[in-house]
Amino acid sequence: MTVHNTRDGVGLRLPPDLFDAHFAEIHRYIARRLPEDVADDLAAEVFVAALQGHYDPAVGAVRPWLYGIATNLVARHRRAEIRRWKAISRTAERDGGGHEDEVLDRVTAARFTGPLAGALAGLKRRDRDVVLLVALGGLSHAEVGEALGIPAGTVGSRLSRARRQLRQALGDVNPLKEDSHG
Repeated sequence: MTVHNTRDGVGLRLPPDLFDAHFAEIHRYIARRLPEDVADDLAAEVFVAALQGHYDPAVGAVRPWLYGIATNLVARHRRAEIRRWKAISRTAERDGGGHEDEVLDRVTAARFTGPLAGALAGLKRRDRDVVLLVALGGLSHAEVGEALGIPAGTVGSRLSRARRQLRQALGDVNPLKEDSHG
């Protein structure tokens, strides 16, 4: 069955095997950025958004478009999570907190510790998205550009800057080393 998607009254076709062809890799990408249970929900949301969205084959391939949707959903999830943690923090300050709050704080902190996580957190969001689309999604510069709506040259400069910052934060270790020579 071909799914018809309309925009401005023009029928746009999504590949009939869109879900089967791309769900596993989109889920894997999200699961590398967020907990598994959240990845399950967000990966499904990617395809709901795809069916409701405005895919135009003239603009680019469907795969980077799906990664763009996934990246935006991950960012939205993180913003909501940050708001939730800030609200919990404000409530805990007023309530004085208890043992459960301390345990929750320790579990949350442990999840985000580690030099690489800290280094990634230190990047600007736009640079971090480029790094993660390349490292976790396996997208090319052109595909990352399509996913984020930026030129491939901008992808290259953001990736270069991010690699330099990550190497510096990790003590001159290149976490995105592509081969044994560099």
